[in-house]
Amino acid sequence: MKKIAVFASGNGSNFQVIAEEFPVEFVFSDHRDAYVLERAKQLGVLSYAFELKEFESKADYEAALVELLEEHQIDLVCLAGYMKIVGPTLLSAYEGRIVNIHPAYLPEFPGAHGIEDAWNAGVGQSGVTIHWVDSGVDTGQVIKQVRVPRLADDTIDRFEARIHEAEYRLYPEVVKALFTDWLFDDSYDIFDFKLESVFVEDGFKRRYL
Repeated sequence: MKKIAVFASGNGSNFQVIAEEFPVEFVFSDHRDAYVLERAKQLGVLSYAFELKEFESKADYEAALVELLEEHQIDLVCLAGYMKIVGPTLLSAYEGRIVNIHPAYLPEFPGAHGIEDAWNAGVGQSGVTIHWVDSGVDTGQVIKQVRVPRLADDTIDRFEARIHEAEYRLYPEVVKALFTDWLFDDSYDIFDFKLESVFVEDGFKRRYL
């Protein structure tokens, strides 16, 4: 059985969606008071928390993360609202095994405010992206994406809620795909796999690329 760890900085709603469908070895938060830790407790999932300010450097902070991941023999790290850029210490140890979810249709609106930036830009649609993590900010190879339209009578709150709904559907779908034998087969290039989806009111319409 492949082992999953989830990193989250805040509320942890995407963590909960994953943990309700798949066994999660542990959740980590970089904030000791993050609500994701309460979610983990309620779900009976092991949790860890420590903060960057408790270490001499980010390299030391990430070395502690790598130690945790290696101790638990983690195969896949799912970033779920983890609000730190993955640095070279963690990336060098786990590159190709870290995925992130972003609340916009990358490369549109990267960064920490994807929903707000899309709304303020007045675009007719945004979306959700799950991608491999690299050394950039939301620049890694896309795994799957879903479009979320902005409706004529939308408010930013309704728009945001539908983007989150799309996240909650897409992340488990990606985790399931990543844990199929063919995708973990060394002879298969995971970076050739992509599924584009369009989120509409009655669910997903999918087309394979």
